[in-house]
Amino acid sequence: MENLIALLVAAPLLGAAVLLCGGRRLDRSGHWLGTVLAAASFVIGVVLFLDMLGRSADDRALHQHLFSWIPVEGFQADIAFQLDQLSMTFVLLITGVGTLIHVYSIAYMEHDERRRRFFGYLNLFLAAMLLLVIADNYLLLYFGWEGVGLASYLLIGFWQHKPSAATAAKKAFLVNRVGDIGLSIAIMLMFTTFGTFAFGPVLSSVGETGEGTLTAIGLMLLLAACGKSAQVPLQSWLGDAMEGPTPVSALIHAATMVTAGVYLIVRSGAIFNAAPNAQLAVVVVGAVTLLFGAIVGCAKDDIKKALAGSTMSQIGYMILAAGLGPIGYVFAIMHLVTHGFFKAGLFLGAGSVMHGMNDEVDMRKYGGLRTYMPVTFVTFGLGYLAIIGFPGLSGFFSKDKIIESAFAKGGAEGWILGGVALLGAAITAFYMTRVMLMTFFGEKRWQPDAEGQPPHPHESPKSMTIPMVILAFGSVFAGGFFSIGDRFLNWLEPVTGYDHGHAPISAATVTGATVVVLLIGVFLAWAMYGRRPVPVTAPRGSLLTRAARRDLLQDDFNHVVLVRGGEHLTRSLVYVDHTLVDGVVNGTAASVGGLSGRLRKLQNGYARSYAVSMFGGTAVLIAVTLLMRAV
Repeated sequence: MENLIALLVAAPLLGAAVLLCGGRRLDRSGHWLGTVLAAASFVIGVVLFLDMLGRSADDRALHQHLFSWIPVEGFQADIAFQLDQLSMTFVLLITGVGTLIHVYSIAYMEHDERRRRFFGYLNLFLAAMLLLVIADNYLLLYFGWEGVGLASYLLIGFWQHKPSAATAAKKAFLVNRVGDIGLSIAIMLMFTTFGTFAFGPVLSSVGETGEGTLTAIGLMLLLAACGKSAQVPLQSWLGDAMEGPTPVSALIHAATMVTAGVYLIVRSGAIFNAAPNAQLAVVVVGAVTLLFGAIVGCAKDDIKKALAGSTMSQIGYMILAAGLGPIGYVFAIMHLVTHGFFKAGLFLGAGSVMHGMNDEVDMRKYGGLRTYMPVTFVTFGLGYLAIIGFPGLSGFFSKDKIIESAFAKGGAEGWILGGVALLGAAITAFYMTRVMLMTFFGEKRWQPDAEGQPPHPHESPKSMTIPMVILAFGSVFAGGFFSIGDRFLNWLEPVTGYDHGHAPISAATVTGATVVVLLIGVFLAWAMYGRRPVPVTAPRGSLLTRAARRDLLQDDFNHVVLVRGGEHLTRSLVYVDHTLVDGVVNGTAASVGGLSGRLRKLQNGYARSYAVSMFGGTAVLIAVTLLMRAV
């Protein structure tokens, strides 16, 4: 079975190579090739999963060594794969949701002239993400990490004829490069400390390493996670990434790219467990981003950007759980999987709404769509109920466990983190209810498009609705299936470990509090957007609302601190270079030139001048000799 692992990456990688290099002869059938190869990777993953289930819990890890890339003395870089319970979870999520998004894209991108290339980029993205999660060492993981960054750049900027899309792609690429520097530094520190890149030797040797070194490695890994998973302070690219086609938003924001940071932290759990300061930094980043994304989502009228804020917030929950250590590793991944179902469904539902509304994204120009798009309404509604944590649906089980784990941290820290998680749940219920009400309920607020054509909302074709139905099914049942008999906990515990912690309050109390704050959030949203008409033009709003519309001024902050700060730093360095560095060099050269010019005057070619010089030198020597004898 080990020989099948490489095929997980090989199938979509082959599709990317063929579609991107095959030329226009594949324009008519390229989308089917890309979809079939994505599905083939999913089938291989299922076969490996079934084989893994037949093994004992401690003997489920599979390894495949392909070749040694750089085998020299003191440096061994291997191309090898590792498939255990953690990576298998990601493989099934990436290939399963990825295949559904491929199917959805067949109809969604039907009229795009570059559809073949789009599917090539999708295949490349899947291949890079799969390489990231099944690599058995950090160096190979870095290859997948960079591949995901490249593919996301190509997909976000796919409609490069739009300046906003091209700018968004460049922004995502540059911000992620900042995080990538953190990962590269962490890998260098690992090699100099442990002499290897492989997960096994590195993670088993942390007990023999100083806490300062481990803290530095952990902080660099966190920086990398902040870039890929859009966590504060590297979150600014996420909202702009909505400029890409909607299937790209579903792929990046649900099951793949934004989850890479969570995978990196959980995979490196042993490092963070031995570095409490780095682990505390992870918790703080998760808690801050959780609220940051939720507040931003409350003020967005663009349906995709509202969901982008939601993604930022939900990944914040996962990072928070991962920062709790063994108390939360399992539940971070569990929420990651359930989030993959309902967030992909929500994005695809948003795309379906846009498909029927002449690509309109402003929710203030929607209203009353539930009767025109019944399948979209039901599937989107189930995703909505799942993400707000409605009792019995997937989000209820996974998010509830994270909130319980936050309280189980114990002490004042546990109360603070649990309170933040509860507040985030209330805000989530508010902004998602707002999205639901503005889109599917109320009066029609439809407006003609830029060409003067009024929208004619209609249900999307089956190739778009079937993936939405399947994802809605997962949104409803996945959480309960994972929780019955602690299935998911028993599945991941051999890899991640688990600690019950010391919860100051019972699980039933946490559940009750979660339901109460959920109802409060829903009621406030209904009072503001369901009980009264929604204006087509957004009101001015409060100071916080205006700031949230501008992503809490994150771009302004980046411009002032990083862009202008960088410009001032560059100008200062140029000034120092011209005045100090070049001044010393040029001054020395001028001094030497001036001195040589003066000395040159002594060489005038007249014999009498040379005779006088010789006479003078002789007189000086005689005088010095007499003086020395006298002394």
